[in-house]
Amino acid sequence: MARRSKTSPFEDLIFIASRLPWWLSLLIALATWLYFHSVAISPPPTVTDPKQFASAMTGQVWRTFAMFLQYIVPVAFIFGAIGSVFARVKRRKLLDDVASATRPGKTLEGISWQQFEQLVGEAFRRQGFTVTETGGNGPDGGIDLILHKGSEKHLVQCKQWRANKVGVAVVREFFGLIAAEGATGGFVVTSGSFTVDAKSFASGRNIRLVEGSELNHWVAASRRAQANSSVVIPVQTSFVPVPPSGTPSCPVCNSVMQKRVAKRGPNIGREFWGCSQYPKCRGVVEAQLVGASN
Repeated sequence: MARRSKTSPFEDLIFIASRLPWWLSLLIALATWLYFHSVAISPPPTVTDPKQFASAMTGQVWRTFAMFLQYIVPVAFIFGAIGSVFARVKRRKLLDDVASATRPGKTLEGISWQQFEQLVGEAFRRQGFTVTETGGNGPDGGIDLILHKGSEKHLVQCKQWRANKVGVAVVREFFGLIAAEGATGGFVVTSGSFTVDAKSFASGRNIRLVEGSELNHWVAASRRAQANSSVVIPVQTSFVPVPPSGTPSCPVCNSVMQKRVAKRGPNIGREFWGCSQYPKCRGVVEAQLVGASN
């Protein structure tokens, strides 16, 4: 989300903390207090050599800073945790308003792009994800949400496009972001729909395209699940690639395979099919076997 300019470092810390889960901000507040407090109360070293004077002065300056930071940094994260709690309440109300859709201004198309990102984040939260809001770089930013569940990390890009369909260029660029961040997969969520080319590109890759109609279903299901104290939102988070025609599946993990060339060993220069999940999976199929089966 857009930030106002010329903020103080203290305000920046509060803003960062407010984007984290409240419990994480409190843990950081405790950890930073323990660290800076230990530095502040540490005794200065005894200087026995003039050459140690410079390092002793540096240490004393750092201890002086720590005397103030032991209060400033934890307080900022505590304020951020409080802001995170209030923001969560606000997001819950937003989701309920969109689910009921009693007013035109509270539909997916009627809310602002900032509210759209908040709504999507809350929908994923109710699916059991830990959600970190990065804010992207505006209404057409890069990564808007980072999801964690267990050891898996997923990225989310939100596109509240009221008129145009989301094209393949957006999905292709997002695929590059997933690879660069080392994420398990990602979601592109829009209030509208995707072009045929965008859907074709996402097919077989670790990208989940969520259109407005499906998002509305998530929102409605989230509201019902909260009322029934059970979560039953059909969100696909297991990305199993669908291999194109002629491409084998890995005999070990059933993922799509990629054609490679051996660079060393007795089969150097020969083509083979290697698992796309390498090095997690080392499944191999000889290229000749695939050709013979076709």
